[in-house]
Amino acid sequence: MLPLLYADKLSAWITPLWLLSVGVAMGVVILVLFYVVLRMIWRRAAEAFSDGIKESWLLPAFYLALFFCLFSLAALPIVPFGVLARAVSRIPSVGAADARVEVPKTTNNFKYRIPFRLSEIQEFTLSSDRPLTVYTYVSRGAQQDGMKRLYPGEKFTWKRAGPLEKPFEPPDVTDWLITNVGDQPATLTIQMVTAIEFPQVRVIPAAAILVVGLVTIYMLLRWLAPKVSAIALATAKETMGQSLFYLVLALGAFMLLAFVYIPYNTFGEDIKMLKDSGLTCIMLGAILLAVWSASTSISDEIEGRTALTLLSKPISRRQFVVGKFLGIVGPVILVHLILGTVLLATVSYKVVYDARETAQADPNWQQCFFEMIRTVPGMVLSFYETLVLASVSVAMSTRLPMIANLLVCFSIYVLGHLAPMIVNSAIGKFPIVEFVGQLITTILPNLDHFDVRAAIAAGADVPLDYLGWTVLYCVLFCSSAMLLALALFEDRDLA
Repeated sequence: MLPLLYADKLSAWITPLWLLSVGVAMGVVILVLFYVVLRMIWRRAAEAFSDGIKESWLLPAFYLALFFCLFSLAALPIVPFGVLARAVSRIPSVGAADARVEVPKTTNNFKYRIPFRLSEIQEFTLSSDRPLTVYTYVSRGAQQDGMKRLYPGEKFTWKRAGPLEKPFEPPDVTDWLITNVGDQPATLTIQMVTAIEFPQVRVIPAAAILVVGLVTIYMLLRWLAPKVSAIALATAKETMGQSLFYLVLALGAFMLLAFVYIPYNTFGEDIKMLKDSGLTCIMLGAILLAVWSASTSISDEIEGRTALTLLSKPISRRQFVVGKFLGIVGPVILVHLILGTVLLATVSYKVVYDARETAQADPNWQQCFFEMIRTVPGMVLSFYETLVLASVSVAMSTRLPMIANLLVCFSIYVLGHLAPMIVNSAIGKFPIVEFVGQLITTILPNLDHFDVRAAIAAGADVPLDYLGWTVLYCVLFCSSAMLLALALFEDRDLA
């Protein structure tokens, strides 16, 4: 197994996963500390907090988090822990800084001690009021050994090409050399922008915030809406008790692992194909689980008169519908967390695997991290799309049986992806087709908003503001679907 996993390059593809694991471990530590403090000051609330995790879908998620914690400890001998810890300690010291250096007249190789590590410098601008020669040891944009001749009124600006650019050469240089051959002192102005040597460590607090935020949102829901959360808890348990839930996880994990070794024959673009295939696999599995669970949880309960018994208690129809939807969301989140972890691991490993298979230079861990982290927005968007179709399925389940609901959701999935293409292809040619396409995109969800295959194929990043607009679209459409579900269910005869 070790030759198959390239044991000599474990550090390259394990380090990105380790950074993510450290962040999850930090989130778990924060939650444990919160529980300890809460138990000392309010024992009853601490027990409610503990029961909320034990009784819900958060328990499997907590086991996954514990696996991350153990992995973060087991991988310590493999990862470059020292340099990464040093990068974290440098976070408060970096940023924008200006300096003025007074260079005496007729001075050769005047030393200016750089207050930052060379690998931390992202950009700098040099200007002088008199002719100077500066050795910055940056060859791009200057002469050999980074020699740059400065004249009054001119500026020399250097920018790092990207996050994967190699560090400065030589790496142990701490001084810049300045030569002033004039008979007057000169003032060298340096405007510098620095960042930590390994900005990838910022994923640690992001992962910790995600863990704490997920638990916090769930606990707030239990506190603010106990009846809705009780229905959601029962629905989530019912969903996770189905064989389909474990089938989606097992089959999805198997396919994600198999995608690594499938020869796509794309002339060096296999990683993009792996991302596309993996995201599609996770999304389709989650959508199938959500639609199936909505049908069995709502339609079957209505037909079996179980909903009538439940609504005979002090529970409104609004609480019933919203609770069912939230109960389906929990297992969907769990599917994305588990299969998303497998996908991130396979993407990180695929970088090393492809380099060896194509006889390329061995990649470093930054390259593996770069490919891995660019997969996360696609996972987020696939989760949004699953929520949209889950809300539609909940609305349809109030009136339609399982088979009809599956057919309707499948049709919406196909039309939601095809409608924008129909509109674009019919502009100025077929007004009727264009009108039908516009009508479909107005009534049905435009699922093309959640499709990142074009970005993956182009190797482009998904901007954070795009994720913000899509989550707003997701919330608005899910809210509309819930209003439709309430309207359809309000006058449904349950007897």
